[in-house]
Amino acid sequence: MIRRLDSRSPDFQSQLSALLAFETSQDPQVDLRVAAILADVKTRGDAAVIEYTNRFDGTSAESMADLELTQEELKAAYERLPAEQRDALTAAAERVRRYHERQKMSSWTYEDEDGTLLGQQITALDRVGIYVPGGKAAYPSSVLMNAIPAHVAGVPEIIMVVPTPRGERNDLVLAAAYVAGVSRAFTIGGAQAVGALAYGTQTVPAVDKVTGPGNAYVAAAKRAVFGIVGIDMVAGPSEILVLCDGATDPDWVAIDLFSQAEHDEIAQAILLCPDADYIAQVEASIAKLLPTQPRRAIIEASLSNRGALILVRDLDEACAISNQIAPEHLELQVAEPREWVQKLRHAGAIFMGKFTSESLGDYCAGPNHVLPTARTARFASPLGVYDFQKRSSLIQVSEAGAQKLGRIAAVLAHGEGLTAHANAAEFRLK
Repeated sequence: MIRRLDSRSPDFQSQLSALLAFETSQDPQVDLRVAAILADVKTRGDAAVIEYTNRFDGTSAESMADLELTQEELKAAYERLPAEQRDALTAAAERVRRYHERQKMSSWTYEDEDGTLLGQQITALDRVGIYVPGGKAAYPSSVLMNAIPAHVAGVPEIIMVVPTPRGERNDLVLAAAYVAGVSRAFTIGGAQAVGALAYGTQTVPAVDKVTGPGNAYVAAAKRAVFGIVGIDMVAGPSEILVLCDGATDPDWVAIDLFSQAEHDEIAQAILLCPDADYIAQVEASIAKLLPTQPRRAIIEASLSNRGALILVRDLDEACAISNQIAPEHLELQVAEPREWVQKLRHAGAIFMGKFTSESLGDYCAGPNHVLPTARTARFASPLGVYDFQKRSSLIQVSEAGAQKLGRIAAVLAHGEGLTAHANAAEFRLK
C-alpha cells in the first residue's frame, strides 16, 4: 500500500524525484474553461456568477441576494453551535490572533548627517478577498487563518467567498466568519468567485488581493488574475513529512501521516527514519489503523500514490533529504528537536517534538496553516500579516543632500545615456 525506499540504494535519488514529481501546470482544458468563465464574469458580472453557481453547485439562486450572507445570518450560525464548538472556535481565533499580532510591521525613518530623511511606510491593503474551500469538507479553520491576519494587518474590508454545493451551508464556517470579523460573505466558489473578487461585479466589490486554497479551477483562476489583483500562492496538494528517530509511538506517526493523506488522493505523506525495525512498526500501525478511518479510501489512495517510508543512514541525512523535499508540514519527532531545527532550512511549518501533531497547527496552535506546497517552501513562506500589508519607501532629500546625491546620480544617469535623468539632478546643484 505504501512504498519503502532506502537512501543507500544506488537509484534512490531518481526514486525520490519520481515520488516528489507533481505537475503544477494546469490541464490546458481547465485553463481554457477558466479563461472563458473569467471573461464572462468580467463582462456580465452578477448574471454570470449566478449562472455558474447554479450550474456547478446545484443551487437555484435568482439574484445575488440569494447568494449573500448577512451579518445576522453569520451571528445566528454562531449562536446555533453547541457550546463546545463555540468555545473551541473562539479559543482557536484568540490563539491565531495573538500569534499574528507579533508579525505586524512598523513604519520607520532615519536621517543622514545632511538632513536627508529616508524610511519605509507600512500600510494595509484596502480590501481583500478570502476563498474558503467547500467541496470535500468544510474548513472553518481556513476562515480564521485568512481573515484574522488581514484584520491584524489593518485591512478595513474582508470579503469571503465559499461554495455551498446543493445549497448546504455549514454553520461552523459561517460562525468562523462571524468570529473572525468578515465584512461580507457570498456563497459562491470556483473560478467565478475568483473572477468576481478580481474584477468586481454589480454586487461583489473588487478586491486588491485574493488568498486561500481551492481546487484546480480555483488555482488556475488565481494564476490567471494575478497582476490584476495580488494572490498569496497557487496551492498544491497537502503534504506531511515526519522525520523521526524511532522513539515515538508508531501509532502516533501512522495517524499523523493519515492526517494529511485524508485530504486528497494526491496528498503526500512521507516518513524519514534511520531505524528499519521502527519503519516496519509504523507500516504495521498503518495497516492496523486504516480500517478505523472514515476516509479510508482517500487515505489508502494517497499513501499508495505518493506516500513513502524512507530508511536513511542517520538524522543528518534525514535533514538533508528533508531540505530537498521542502515539505509543507514537517514533523520533527526526535528527542531534542531544538538541536536539529537549525539544520532544516526549507519547510512551511516545523512541528517540534512528539507531542506536536500537525493537526494542532491546522486548527489552534497559532501559526498560519496556509503554507507553501510542492517544494515552494524553498522560496515561499506561510500566509501572514505581511501578506496584507505593503511597503512604501520614504525619501526626503535636503538641499545639502541634493548636492551630494545629485552629482552621484548625474554620473550614473549619463553613463546609462539617460540625459533627462541626469539633468533633473544637475538642475538642483548650486
